[in-house]
Amino acid sequence: MSHVRRCSRTACRQPAVFTLTYVYADSTAVLGPLAAYVEPHCYDLCAMHADRLTAPRGWEVVRLPVEAVGGGPGSDDLEALADAVREAARPPAQTDPEGEDPTRRGHLRVVRSDQQPPRQS
Repeated sequence: MSHVRRCSRTACRQPAVFTLTYVYADSTAVLGPLAAYVEPHCYDLCAMHADRLTAPRGWEVVRLPVEAVGGGPGSDDLEALADAVREAARPPAQTDPEGEDPTRRGHLRVVRSDQQPPRQS
């Protein structure tokens, strides 16, 4: 007996065909094919609710293409896309420009002691 996943929307009895994931750090909602397994922070949606999906002001909705052929998702591309969005949002690594004091970090400075600590007897 196969278990059919249902739409996550309240009172909807339709079978789920899409998975919705939010990437809060990037204000992005990613809607893609039904994930291979149930994730606690993802929402399964039927076709009608997926079509009606809107995002809050300032958010972006990324809709992944759904393959009509096949017996279900082969891999979880939705999670990979969410990881890629997070990676792209990270600020680039800062390099030390030439001539900058390597002992200085922002407003702090490393102070080195030239003296040896006293020996304990």
